[in-house]
Amino acid sequence: MKKFIVILFLIIYPFNSIAHIGHYIKYNKIEMEIFRNDELVGYNYYFFKRNGEETLITNQLKFSIKILGATVFQVEGFSEEKYIKDQLVSYNSKTLQNDKKKFVNLVFNEKNKKFEIKGSSYNGEASYNNVIGSWWNHKILQANSQISPISGSIKKQIVTFVGKDKINLYGKMHEVDHFTLQSQDMTLPKDKRLDFNIWFDQKNSRILKVSYSRMGNWEYRFKNFE
Repeated sequence: MKKFIVILFLIIYPFNSIAHIGHYIKYNKIEMEIFRNDELVGYNYYFFKRNGEETLITNQLKFSIKILGATVFQVEGFSEEKYIKDQLVSYNSKTLQNDKKKFVNLVFNEKNKKFEIKGSSYNGEASYNNVIGSWWNHKILQANSQISPISGSIKKQIVTFVGKDKINLYGKMHEVDHFTLQSQDMTLPKDKRLDFNIWFDQKNSRILKVSYSRMGNWEYRFKNFE
């Protein structure tokens, strides 16, 4: 059965179609809202700027959790992701998680075809086949490993096609493909493990919803685009 699922995934998502920047040419902004236990707690916005063959994607992320009026957990972050044609050439992020600062500084070494990473959790090289763990880019559904957008750590992953589905977002029904994305190493501590459900709109090349459970039930929901 698992072999059948893998074969089906390769038929539906052939590797010659892996995440081209051109799929996002119509987007100037993607707005996602963040919910915890079905309560709106923050946002995740992506902004696209283009200059010839260069595409710059900036991300603004912010959410906070309050209990009895007191903030008990909050995250605020900013990042810049630069591509030349389809090649990621740099990524930089700064994130404040409560009072803890996290960061990533990544550049693509054209000579050895590897990413050079300096991050709060990892310093070293990484294969250019890695993707940044972002929800704007559907390449995350086709990669074997991802780089943490917050700390720079590298996590191997397994993506499984669950099946066709329909979801309701903001009063509108969408036909989507449902995937799970999990860490290859499930012995990792839960707070370090990848364990997501992802709903993907293949027609428009966009991830519409992401859910996971960690100190509550979380969802990232695609709300609007410009």
